[in-house]
Amino acid sequence: MVDTSIPKVTEEQARAVAEEARESGWDKPSFAKELFLGRFRLDLIHPFPRPTPESAAKAEEFLTRLRDYCAGLDGSVIEAESKIPDEYVRGFAELGCFGLKIPEEYGGLGLSQVAYGRALMLVGSVHPSLGALVSAHQSIGVPEPLKLAGTPEQKRAFLPRCARGAISAFLLTEPDVGSDPARLASTAVPIEDGAAYELDGVKLWTTNGVVAELLVVMARVPRSEGHRGGISAFVVEADSPGITVERRNAFMGLRGIENGVTRLYKVRVPKENLIGREGDGLKIALTTLNAGRLAIPALCAGAGKWSVKIAREWSGTRVQWGKPVGEHGAVASKLSFMTATTYALEAVLELSGQMSDEGRNDIRIEAALAKLWASEMACVIGDDLIQVRGGRGYETAASLAARGERAVPAEQVSRDLRINRIFEGSSEIMRLLVAREAVDAHLAVAGDLADPHADNAAKIRAAAKASGFYAKWLPQLVTGKGQVPTSFGEFGFLATHLRFVERHSRKLARSTFYGMARWQAAMEKQQGFLGRVVDIGAELFAMAAVCVRAQMQLEDDPLEGETAYELADAFCRQATLRVEKLFDGLWNNTDDADRRLADGILDGRFAWLERGVLDQSDGTGPWIAEWLPGASTEANVARRFLPTT
Repeated sequence: MVDTSIPKVTEEQARAVAEEARESGWDKPSFAKELFLGRFRLDLIHPFPRPTPESAAKAEEFLTRLRDYCAGLDGSVIEAESKIPDEYVRGFAELGCFGLKIPEEYGGLGLSQVAYGRALMLVGSVHPSLGALVSAHQSIGVPEPLKLAGTPEQKRAFLPRCARGAISAFLLTEPDVGSDPARLASTAVPIEDGAAYELDGVKLWTTNGVVAELLVVMARVPRSEGHRGGISAFVVEADSPGITVERRNAFMGLRGIENGVTRLYKVRVPKENLIGREGDGLKIALTTLNAGRLAIPALCAGAGKWSVKIAREWSGTRVQWGKPVGEHGAVASKLSFMTATTYALEAVLELSGQMSDEGRNDIRIEAALAKLWASEMACVIGDDLIQVRGGRGYETAASLAARGERAVPAEQVSRDLRINRIFEGSSEIMRLLVAREAVDAHLAVAGDLADPHADNAAKIRAAAKASGFYAKWLPQLVTGKGQVPTSFGEFGFLATHLRFVERHSRKLARSTFYGMARWQAAMEKQQGFLGRVVDIGAELFAMAAVCVRAQMQLEDDPLEGETAYELADAFCRQATLRVEKLFDGLWNNTDDADRRLADGILDGRFAWLERGVLDQSDGTGPWIAEWLPGASTEANVARRFLPTT
């Protein structure tokens, strides 16, 4: 019998698995990578990349049909029934929504990444569960991995089915394994002299898994003679013997999402269904996510647009103290933030999507930054909408309708947005992922300086080698175009913001170097510092994106461009304050104190704080928190919740 228990791995082994899976080379330029190194390569994003006229016309024709179809759908039905009606799914299939990015030769529409993002904004505005259905199928389901690493035979076998509406799902997460793939317990054991694999395991949070026809399953192939082994990716028929969907999960938001728990028991998969090579599963998954992550910014931008519309309409008509609430300063500041930030959300989405379509840039950092930043900012927008609407923001749409008022699902939007900070890599994991890429050049130069196991002699040699690189690199960070008042003059009054980005890109690079010098091998443990470095980079990226997009709009349509300039200016002013606060937080923070306090919390030193409340979450009935005076902390922690009699 195959051992499907969770592999016991050390922290070092877990990092090694993640490191092996990441793309280590940089064959193409990267705007964001250069930004973290203190080099503001405006030429990589300006002029703002545009689709070809043919691509734009093709996208607009489809989006017009999609808009007409979506206008006839009712998102409240999905919210009330916690299920997407079958006829909605059939309608999307007939439109070709499940083959948006699948090449035409395989029966898909062959649309661009930008068109795909705009389609998700439309679909998600009906109900975000529809966006999850379409995006999970194409961004991380069968189509994208096969496009990237599938054989011609696999593409011919599966892509036409996906394009016609055979829904797919991606199965990676397990009940005890989240962001640490080194502990993956599911196995794929070669059988029949290598002609097939036998899959065993349990997969959790399988978006689309409840209704999928095709699955991408990640499982560990044991290393053996003739088998490279390692975490591998397989296309699996969802109705294969041995596959059981054990339950459909329910969540605070995305009420219509078909997300479940899937058990695989002795599931036979032919070797022809292995995607790529054995051991390439994680690398395929990460490469897929380079563009796949852009689905989340699309849904966030769509939610931002809707929120701005609702807030504008309400704030202009709701009168308090003799004037519309939008004219009161407290609400006005929220309207300004929501609108300017939504413009930035779309700018980041469009820029990243166009860069993906062009293919001349490596966008792995840009896509990760877009996902991270958009998911965080959209949640703030959703929360502000509730606050602007007041009690009506907190009340459900169904309740509002029952009272005869407009059924505005503001509270639902906030609930639905919340998952985006967790989907496809939580914000905390995304910061670590981007930070690893951002310090890649430093780690390559530092060598043994960044190796906690290197001896002193090796560190001395590495220091000598690194000194040569930094002797040339650091002087380049002292001055730049951001200090020249006439720089970026073609951007009008937005030039001051681009000069800010250039200066603070160099400051960010210097700060990263100071962190490397201070902590050396312990740098990776400074998650607070690294997280702020990434957040600064994200804000600078967004500032650059809005400036180049506003400039493009000004050239295309002076009237629209003038208002775009206003939005870009407002956003950059707001982002400037956030950047300056983040820079201050690099060195003035409570990180060390927080870590010490957390250690004490985990040890139970503060468990007394928890008394006075009930915990019935274990399902055994009423529980009461009771603290015994005179007993040790450990004893009280062990018995602090006692069953009542």
